[in-house]
Amino acid sequence: MMKPKFLQAAALSLCLVAGSVPAAQPIPIESFARLPDIQSVSMSTDGKNLAAIVALPGSNNRDTGVATWDLDNLDKGPTITPSGDRMKFIATSAMKADRILVIGRQEWTGQLAGCGEGRTTGATKTFVTKAYLGDTGHKKFSDAFADNTRRIGVSEDMQRCLEIAGTANLVNGLPLDPDNVIIQQLNSTTLGSNFYLYNLRTNETKLLFRGGGRTSPGLFNPRNGEVLTRTEIEPIGGSEFEQRILIKNPKSGEFEVHANLTRKVSERYTVGITGIDEQTGKFYVLTDLFSDQVQAWMYDPTTRKFDDEALVAHPEFSISGLILGSQPSNFNKVLGFIVDGPQREATYVDPDMASIQASLKQAYPNQSIAISGYNNDLSRVLFSASSAQNPPAYGLLVDRKRVIALGSQRPWLKPADIGEQRWVTYTARDGLKIPAILDLPAGWTAGDGPLPTIIHPHGGPWSRDYAGWDGSGWVPFLTSRGYAVLRPQYRGSAGLGHKLWLAGDAEWGQKMQDDKDDGAAWLVKEGIADPDRIAIFGYSYGGFAAAAAVVRPNSPYQCAISGAPVTDLTRLGRTWSDNHLQRILQGTTVTGMDPMRNTDKANIPVLLFVGDRDVRTPSLHASNFYNAVKDKVPAKFQLIPDQPHSMPWYYRHHETMLGLMEDFLRKDCGPGGL
Repeated sequence: MMKPKFLQAAALSLCLVAGSVPAAQPIPIESFARLPDIQSVSMSTDGKNLAAIVALPGSNNRDTGVATWDLDNLDKGPTITPSGDRMKFIATSAMKADRILVIGRQEWTGQLAGCGEGRTTGATKTFVTKAYLGDTGHKKFSDAFADNTRRIGVSEDMQRCLEIAGTANLVNGLPLDPDNVIIQQLNSTTLGSNFYLYNLRTNETKLLFRGGGRTSPGLFNPRNGEVLTRTEIEPIGGSEFEQRILIKNPKSGEFEVHANLTRKVSERYTVGITGIDEQTGKFYVLTDLFSDQVQAWMYDPTTRKFDDEALVAHPEFSISGLILGSQPSNFNKVLGFIVDGPQREATYVDPDMASIQASLKQAYPNQSIAISGYNNDLSRVLFSASSAQNPPAYGLLVDRKRVIALGSQRPWLKPADIGEQRWVTYTARDGLKIPAILDLPAGWTAGDGPLPTIIHPHGGPWSRDYAGWDGSGWVPFLTSRGYAVLRPQYRGSAGLGHKLWLAGDAEWGQKMQDDKDDGAAWLVKEGIADPDRIAIFGYSYGGFAAAAAVVRPNSPYQCAISGAPVTDLTRLGRTWSDNHLQRILQGTTVTGMDPMRNTDKANIPVLLFVGDRDVRTPSLHASNFYNAVKDKVPAKFQLIPDQPHSMPWYYRHHETMLGLMEDFLRKDCGPGGL
């Protein structure tokens, strides 16, 4: 195992040297099951420390530790503290005042007592996730931002509920304040969220905002934490709600509703205030009120009007964020913006940041560069480089001249074993344009003939896929075995336009499913997919899509693999989210063809798997569907011990899951396998 450490510095002018490219080989399951060498890398806002989650030395990449580096004493190397026997470190963040925030997780079994996801399904197995504050010397770790929730009158069941659901989290780092951050705490009596200024040195708190059931703070002043905006959700009749944005009037000190920022929740417009221009007093607003895509606009709270033109817009994709300076030399200035294109990557308008990004792109050709931290004079810049063929690698740019490599997530993978990736668009049967990501096996050309193909819809469905490295490992695992993989951004996907998003409402298993089938037909027409060797594989909502394919007539698929699926829309109802408003809002869209009501129409083989600690899509969905179709089509079901719904998963989870998929595709997917 490569131990996390600083490697030899490399000059920025060096280029990669191409050598002979070996024939692509199936990537072993172990390569995806092993924990990354390094991940969750961050730099403190004062530029003094780095923190990361690393594969614990000596664990063969099966356990984690938290690592910190003193940037003034790099030769010393990292300080590493291992995870406990049960509580495993899964994320960390370097903070100022020589503090670090560490997230840990462990299994918990017992009645959920009305807490968190799974409380309405009878689930008894879940995970407890806790935040810890530690010092960079690792001398002491304690519950992060702890309050007095263990007070008289709080029952043992309620205390357990608070531990499962989580009681506190970091909201804003306030980079110019040397001592304070903004945190959110759950009030154990009212179960409402309060927001505090928290002193990292003294642990003292100052109340900034007392939250209620339908009100929450919006934008905090990045200098001092003052609440500048807040959001209210109010019922306006029937099942309709209105989202109102209120802005604090600096003269009166009162929060005032702004009609131009208020919309019906069901319309699902994006209206997000992300910053303030301190010179003009105007707010930066990300919104799709004026376009199908989200754009960045300036809003004047005095005149209550938007500017005549967008501040930043893209003809095809949304603007997902503005990059505001976080150091004294550039504080709160617009340094750049992020386009939500095939990949999410920054475009810098600030000359210094643009120059640094250009230099790093030259040093890491054909890779995406993400700058995630820097100090005031830009003599230390933390970044990562990645692509579809290269897992994220982390480095520290020093004095704008040399890169100190921190390590790659998975240095044992060979880029030559991972194939080509394309962003494509095809037309659905009703004329809607569907974007998609197509991954092909390494070395494949059209002259080699059509490929066995996997249609791989994402979860959510209010989500989307991005090009670049696939963090799940599923795509390179499949392409290295000779499969083409298409990830359709079907109607109902979020982040690719308001029209595409709303087009999926109440179309589960219907037009949303047509989009996947039409993607398969397009691949056949293009000569990429063999029409007799196509399968569908999805997880979560994607698992629903795979189950729906099993019972739809005239399926283009030889088999389906359904991971952690929802199969019973009637039973799903509005039970999957802790957010009351989301349950109401999204619940009305979760209708269509219900696979459990159509199991008599099952017509292709299916593999179903789910973790026994999955409380988002509990195992009853997969097991009930399996029992209903197993006498009609070849079917397999696997309950994976201790696996939760979302990553990170353990080594054994990946090993079991990928092994099931590999065997099923090779042996049981239609006549003779896929």
